[in-house]
Amino acid sequence: MLKLSFLLLLMPFTLFAQEKMVKTKINDNITASLPTNFYPMSAEDLAQRYPSVRKPLAAYTNESRFVDFSINISATQWRPSDIEIAKDFFKASLINLYDRVDMIKEGIEEINGRQYMVFEFTSQINGEKYSLTNTGPVRKYIYIQYLIQKGKTIVFSFNCPVQLQQKWQATAGEIMTSLKIKGSL
Repeated sequence: MLKLSFLLLLMPFTLFAQEKMVKTKINDNITASLPTNFYPMSAEDLAQRYPSVRKPLAAYTNESRFVDFSINISATQWRPSDIEIAKDFFKASLINLYDRVDMIKEGIEEINGRQYMVFEFTSQINGEKYSLTNTGPVRKYIYIQYLIQKGKTIVFSFNCPVQLQQKWQATAGEIMTSLKIKGSL
């Protein structure tokens, strides 16, 4: 009985334990530490989650397929000297994508010798009130970073349902600060 009580006390702490990470080579120029249970998305997952003409450079998910990390190249082109203006532009774009955005963190951070525009927030897209399916709002936790490199903007994005934020927030930060870029894309 004492063992069971002890295990029940520890259970909340193990639910939010940080994921075990492994250094992952995304391509010849990008590495990141990703959770060991992340794997590259299938073609079907990519088509469903990123329905765009421009397919991501890379996209990973976990076994439940609720938690994702992706790398994309934005259509917008900026010079490194425009980083402040670009940050404001991307913030406005993010806010316009959702019905509600609650910003946790925003700014410009140096990570492994490179300047990133960083946004961490929760988002909400309201359900359609008069639709036949009558779905409720969709809420997500999102950690996104933009890197300007040789006229390209590289977008690193982590997201999961807001209900999983506490479990994954520290891991998202660890992924983003582990990014290493060599050369140019």
